[in-house]
Amino acid sequence: MPTWVIPPTDAGLRLDAWLARQADVGSRAKASAWIERGKVLVNGAPVGYPDAGRKLAEGDEVRLWMDRPGTAGTGPRGIGASRHLLRLIHEDEAFVAADKPPGLLVEPLPDHSRGELTLIDLVADHLKHAVRIRPLVVHRIDRDTSGLVLFAKTRAAQDALKGQFERRTSERKYLAVVSGVVAPMRGTWRDQLVWDKERLIQQRAHPREARAREAVAEYHVLDQFDAAAALEVSLVTGKRNQIRVQAGLRGYPVLGEKLYRFGAPPDRGALAFPRQALHAARLGFTHPLTGRPVRLTAPTPADLEELLRRLKR
Repeated sequence: MPTWVIPPTDAGLRLDAWLARQADVGSRAKASAWIERGKVLVNGAPVGYPDAGRKLAEGDEVRLWMDRPGTAGTGPRGIGASRHLLRLIHEDEAFVAADKPPGLLVEPLPDHSRGELTLIDLVADHLKHAVRIRPLVVHRIDRDTSGLVLFAKTRAAQDALKGQFERRTSERKYLAVVSGVVAPMRGTWRDQLVWDKERLIQQRAHPREARAREAVAEYHVLDQFDAAAALEVSLVTGKRNQIRVQAGLRGYPVLGEKLYRFGAPPDRGALAFPRQALHAARLGFTHPLTGRPVRLTAPTPADLEELLRRLKR
């Protein structure tokens, strides 16, 4: 298992270009193929196709693991059998919009092994034949939330799109199915929230909490059932887990919610759902190149459709 430590003179080189220089590799094509097949580890963590162009730093450890189990296919682990999970809603020269299925991370967590397939892996695989294009995350949704996610194709497009999210000029609408009878039928949720870095949850902030951030969402009731409601929720701000925590704080936890129940009893019977019943349904923003308005919609997934039919019965 060849292992190298990056010397000061090689700091800043691309991973694939640096590997190609090594006698055990010998060509850029081999380096790229072995990166795609998960046979290259950097600082102990396996890397995949999106990492081929990462810049190496002095002291990085690069290891070539030719006999690594489960790496006989191409691309990140499982990508060959998982390409059907990528549902493209829109693609042009500036960005890709994908309809993420529930259960899939948008990108690896900071402390997460790259062994798990993520949405960005699938988008990178889709773009692998394009020269010098790798997807750049514009925004994220939770693992068990389905729906629209944007990836930019250039740094300029990413900055322009992120800027719209930060300035609150983009439109983000979600379908949420929550427990309880929601009143009034239309309103605004406004809270001061703080992220607990140890517990990795969002919580209501103390009035004097310096790290508190405003969370604002507007909602209206689409359907009120006996013990649940379907809501359209428009995010004004975009905090982690925002809809889940704000609904839970008001006694209407999202069906399937595990973290933000705030004393509400577990969902049972017709209300039982294996994931949080939350779907990023619509996005609206200004195109970063043309300046024209863009409106994207992701269809309601089959599991949520079935849940709504069950509740109506």
